Amino acid sequence: MFKPISYNNITPDISGKALIAPNAIISGDVTIGECSNIWYNVVIRGDVAPITIGKDTNIQDGSIIHVTRANHIQNKTSKKSPTIIGSGVTIGHKAMLHACFIEDYSFIGMSSTIMDMARVETESMVAAGAIITPGKTIKRGEVWAGNPGKFLRKMSEEEIKFIKQSAENYTLLAKEYFSPS
Repeated sequence: MFKPISYNNITPDISGKALIAPNAIISGDVTIGECSNIWYNVVIRGDVAPITIGKDTNIQDGSIIHVTRANHIQNKTSKKSPTIIGSGVTIGHKAMLHACFIEDYSFIGMSSTIMDMARVETESMVAAGAIITPGKTIKRGEVWAGNPGKFLRKMSEEEIKFIKQSAENYTLLAKEYFSPS
């Protein structure tokens, strides 16, 4: 049975309609919207800054989401660096997201890493295994790949439509796995 973990007297705010695997770890200042689904062995740790996940977003098995404190080497400001993930986003298996911004209807491939202050704009894609270095912006409709991540090409309309379909597919699958019978 899944149980959120409080940190510094802050308990995650998880929609009653979110679907969470029993062994996911979600702690601290985390907000998760309705019908988002958090899969097996995912760690979402909002300890030194907040994490927000919109609705209908899927965070697949083994992914890690964290944040950066103020005045860190990657964040040389006096403000905390949150991780903000929009709605309808697919985060592939074993992805690592750290103090970054993932806009609505984006696709983050398996085993990719998105680092501090990077931004993935709406309807864009980070390929499997890519490493997006601090401060990079993936523009709307772009695919980035490699290590370090670089612009690969523009997305096709079919690929953009697939992002929404992926989010819908995972919401249905999560209901089968995690909804009470």
